[in-house]
Amino acid sequence: MTAAWEELVTSALLGTDRRTPPGTDPAREAPVALLDAAAVETVRRRAGLRPAPAAERLEPAAGDTRPALPPAAARRLALLLADRTAGAGGGRRGTAPDLTELLPQWLTAANAHGYAPPPHLLPALLDAARGRTDLRPAALRFAGTRAVWLARLNPDWRFALRAAPGADSALPGPEETERVQRLWQEGLFAERVALLAALRAREPAAARELLASTWATERAEDRLMFLDSLRTNLGAADEPFLEQALADRSRNVRATAAELLSALPGSALAARMAVRAGACVAVDRTGDTPTLTVEAPHECDPAMERDGVVAKAPAGRGQRSWWLGQVVEAAPLGCWPGRLGGRTPAEIVALPVADDWQAELHAAWCRAAVRQRDPVWARALLGVPSAPEAGGPGAVSLAERAKLLGTLGAEERAEWVAGFIAAHGLSEAFQLLGVCAVPWAPALGRAVVDALNIARDAGSYPWSFSGVMGLAERCLDPAEANRLDGLLAVPDEAEDASPGAGGHWAEAFQRLVTTLRLRAAMLAELEPDTRPEP
Repeated sequence: MTAAWEELVTSALLGTDRRTPPGTDPAREAPVALLDAAAVETVRRRAGLRPAPAAERLEPAAGDTRPALPPAAARRLALLLADRTAGAGGGRRGTAPDLTELLPQWLTAANAHGYAPPPHLLPALLDAARGRTDLRPAALRFAGTRAVWLARLNPDWRFALRAAPGADSALPGPEETERVQRLWQEGLFAERVALLAALRAREPAAARELLASTWATERAEDRLMFLDSLRTNLGAADEPFLEQALADRSRNVRATAAELLSALPGSALAARMAVRAGACVAVDRTGDTPTLTVEAPHECDPAMERDGVVAKAPAGRGQRSWWLGQVVEAAPLGCWPGRLGGRTPAEIVALPVADDWQAELHAAWCRAAVRQRDPVWARALLGVPSAPEAGGPGAVSLAERAKLLGTLGAEERAEWVAGFIAAHGLSEAFQLLGVCAVPWAPALGRAVVDALNIARDAGSYPWSFSGVMGLAERCLDPAEANRLDGLLAVPDEAEDASPGAGGHWAEAFQRLVTTLRLRAAMLAELEPDTRPEP
């Protein structure tokens, strides 16, 4: 059969005028005969099967005891999974909502209610999660244990074996010592990662001891992945193991161990970094105004390298400033008030810094505040939201501000971003909005809508704010839809306005309102039916 197919392929490549298709009727037109023969051979290739013993029947998937989706919500899920129109052609979107961007929110709400998915939609759900890693946590939680059952049958869905909540249902618990050891010693890499992650979430010490038992024989890339699991429930008890990892032969493993230790303010590494950082920064009181002076390290000695300081600076960076940033970033923030005259973080950040070291010093403090999850330092470095976009008390960039905001509570975060938008508009707000909780708090939602309205009145096109508009569609409280009805009309265009901008804005606001109302309907469909049975 293979030889016959190859003969047909050869005839097609050479041309039927140069080579007669094998096994065809010479009286027939050669191209037609070739196509007919190829069709017959294709069916043979697809249907031909040698007799063999029957395969063992699969064990059925475990049942899902969660309540079924309400019928309207199940239909909505099917529509969300079937949508393939988002972004088609790269042109204008019109007023139609982008259904693919609503799927993450739908999954979050469905999981909050504890529903089980309709079995016939599981393949489409897994396909969606395969294509979008951001969907996977919510999609796999919703799919449950049946996602694991399906993933074992389809290689395209193997990611579910590593990440699905149901994937660890077959994993042994900490009390099953023999099974734990067997899987750790004999399992595939993905199974070992899942086992370690599951143990770490439930019994941190047991997971660490399991990792330590084979640490010396693991490959460097595997050690790095396993070490990363210690971020979960990281605590002081992990310090001895991490200190040993500082001497690892892999630079990446050493760097990760140092990062984890620096996130423990009471660790010996943090204390060593505090001494180094304290030798670099001091207060100069000789002038009229106290000023921070910086003396960056003059060398990166072996002890510094062992503690995670990378000696070679990236291209374009000075070596001394590179070392300084790493040392200050790894030092516990609690060491600075005592070192700098008992000042509070806000007072320290407000001090001038000599010799243009401010940007480097404050950027390192930003990274330290994020790593150590310190909201007091984060507030000091953020400053007031009305500060200049590129300035602020610490000359903190917008990317750094977004990370600092992540250390604050949702309400405080939304309030700060609302103040920033009120002072500066939307042109620099996209990164900051991305870290705010959904749905946006009322004050933040009002600030965004007011700023969009101001941009419309200025006569510019809405495409400059497409990113913010897309966020608003997904993040505004659906209850805001009625308040936006007044923005749907096409405004009168000013003489200096961009041609047709008013119509484009009306279209964008129509899409926003339509999406908000669709989201409201989605959430209502997920509410359980509490009507009494007839």
